[in-house]
Amino acid sequence: MEKREKSQSKNKKGGLKARGQKLKAGILKSYYGNPMKDMKLIAITGTTGKVTVAHFVHEILRASGEQVAVLASDQPFKLGMLHKFLSDAWKAGANVVIVTVPAETLRDNVFYGLPVHVAAITNFVTSSLKDMTAEEYLEDEKTLFDMKPEIVVMNHDDANFETFAGFKGAKSTLDYGLTGTDVKILNSKLYPKGTEATLSIKSEIVSVATFVPGETVVSYMACAVAIARAMNMPTDTIIDGIAEYQPE
Repeated sequence: MEKREKSQSKNKKGGLKARGQKLKAGILKSYYGNPMKDMKLIAITGTTGKVTVAHFVHEILRASGEQVAVLASDQPFKLGMLHKFLSDAWKAGANVVIVTVPAETLRDNVFYGLPVHVAAITNFVTSSLKDMTAEEYLEDEKTLFDMKPEIVVMNHDDANFETFAGFKGAKSTLDYGLTGTDVKILNSKLYPKGTEATLSIKSEIVSVATFVPGETVVSYMACAVAIARAMNMPTDTIIDGIAEYQPE
């Protein structure tokens, strides 16, 4: 009985916090003049690789001539910080914003009420979890895909792919990976100071390369390619954008 009462109390507090966050989101949206009416939001989630994928996509879109702003970090951020970023991006003339989305941020309803153009997930590595269980993480991640994004991009190689496979984009849904059907990794080469991969994009064979080293980077490039292709970016622009990114 005592355990049930504690659970009910926790749920009640969580509900009150959620309602408070949603109210605050509406106020901030009005205060900043609803900048998302003129911009497309690309939201990238997952336990690892979010920042790398965000920068790949940033460079691809810049190479295509888009005006892009990026907020990329593995750390959670507050509601006010996100809306201030969106406002600053809009004032600077951006028409696309790329934001990495930690699960904790989704749990706090930081993205409430925002239109999502692309929702993409990199992977789900349980060893990367710190302050939540795998079940809690998955529930938080589902929040993003419940927001009816226009485009959904999934990692077909991820062990939890079936958990997210039921989510579909309003306009299109793509997958990527060694077992991907839309962007398939055919082979890769690893170098001390870079990574190269050959991908099949809807039967088109494309080679991409980056100065970012590491085996996991192959999957991150494939994710970025899937996002870019879903946004109708030309192949040459995708190749140039990925090659352009040089981590500090």
